[in-house]
Amino acid sequence: MRIWSLHPRYLDSKGLVALWRETLLAKHVLLGQTKGYKNHPQLNRFKVLPNPVDGINQYLSVIYENALLRGYKFDKTKVDWDFKAVKMSVTKGQLDFERKHLLSKLEVRDPKRRTEVFQDESLESHPIFQVLEGEMEDWEIKSY
Repeated sequence: MRIWSLHPRYLDSKGLVALWRETLLAKHVLLGQTKGYKNHPQLNRFKVLPNPVDGINQYLSVIYENALLRGYKFDKTKVDWDFKAVKMSVTKGQLDFERKHLLSKLEVRDPKRRTEVFQDESLESHPIFQVLEGEMEDWEIKSY
């Protein structure tokens, strides 16, 4: 499961669809509607929110809007649009790690997009996040 801290606009089509699917899985986990992935580290940053489901719905809303801009037909009903907006934090070190990770994925899947992303040294975060100074987040799986 990868719930990117980077803005979804940087993802290729495969990455955007995967992000939508995996974030919907995360929503099911947070709602207690699945047995798997309950302790996945990517969910920790949502679990600390007063209402984790509001956070995941807000996160999904941005993916949905980005998909619309690209002409995709994601199911709008998968997002509870009555979410209470939240702000979360992410470290600059985490964004740097994710940029490198994304570049390695794009090298294989979409070299043209990789070139575009590579030229932008400081990628924007998903709008739910406020970027703070710091190293990679402790919830990140460091197996890449």
